[in-house]
Amino acid sequence: MIDRRRVPELWRRLDVTVRDLPLGVLLLAASLLPALRGHGTEVGGLPTRPGDALAVVAAVLQSLPLALRRRRPLAALALVSLGFALDQLRGYHLFAGAALPVVLISAGSYLETYRRATLVTASLAFAALSAELHRCGPGEPAIEFVSFYLVLAFTWGVGAWLRSARAAEAERRSRVAEDARNAERARIARELHDVVTHHVTAMVVQSEAARYLKAVPDRLDESLAAVSDTGRRAITDLRHLLDLLNPDHGTAEPRTPPVGRVLTLVEQTRRAGQPVEFTEEGTPAEATGSSDLVAYRVVQEALTNALKYDRGARTSVLVRHGEREITVEVGTDGSGTAAASPGGSGRGLAGLRERVDVLGGQFHAGSQAAGGFVVRARIPGGGTA
Repeated sequence: MIDRRRVPELWRRLDVTVRDLPLGVLLLAASLLPALRGHGTEVGGLPTRPGDALAVVAAVLQSLPLALRRRRPLAALALVSLGFALDQLRGYHLFAGAALPVVLISAGSYLETYRRATLVTASLAFAALSAELHRCGPGEPAIEFVSFYLVLAFTWGVGAWLRSARAAEAERRSRVAEDARNAERARIARELHDVVTHHVTAMVVQSEAARYLKAVPDRLDESLAAVSDTGRRAITDLRHLLDLLNPDHGTAEPRTPPVGRVLTLVEQTRRAGQPVEFTEEGTPAEATGSSDLVAYRVVQEALTNALKYDRGARTSVLVRHGEREITVEVGTDGSGTAAASPGGSGRGLAGLRERVDVLGGQFHAGSQAAGGFVVRARIPGGGTA
């Protein structure tokens, strides 16, 4: 037994021609009922005559082509118009005449090509039909034909308005989808920047330092080991990013770096030759949403900039956990050098500002009066970005 709640879904799965056919069958059945004979559309004032074989043909032409009104709107309009002309010229006045405005709305809405030619041809055909009905009939005034034409033109206009509304909605959905794609690309670019820039910068700085340690084998081995360790961390973070892009990729490790991993960043930066003082206050909340990831990225980008633009300077990292927010502050004293710094685009700080703004927090990055720079962020807890 079919669940009643699934009936609308099953109906929508049917071909559009099948879904449009019942209306045509209903009009055909109504036209063949003796009680409704002669109670259809009447133009020109011709007397109603009894039904015959041609009446059945006129009824079929006006009703059954409605099944094609969305799939083949031009063919449906031509067939229904032919049946309507036969209906009126023979004086049957069938109930199926109601199909004409229906098919006109559909043509105005779904016809994609030859729209202007269709309008001109249909208007000329109606003019010829009106002239013949006026000649054969009792001489109805012209205003009757003009009024009926205006009604038909209005129904076409309704269909054209529906077509415009449908096109506008499709364009709106396309813009929304494009905006979503752009936002996703920007998010992926930020993630790649955060992951790649930090680790590659650390590896470049560590490699530069290793060049001057050839005479100290122990220190050289330690420096090269730090480069290898940084590379492995880069690969791990890239795997996390791939997990974000494709849930079926890789393992089921946690994708969001907790604030506790900030200590790992600090240790990695120290091995690159940057003296870093790390302070963590408060207790991390159990549920922070995306706040801990954003805090992690703030520290990561700030330490990367310290290595690039103030290498060797004393650097401080403060992470404070509040009840409803996480506060991050990273600064240098300006005593370092940027001589061996890889170039930067400024995209990292801009991306951090966007991340913090999305969560409703505050972000500041700039120079300090005593030298160096400072990055501060106040990140509300529990947000989702």
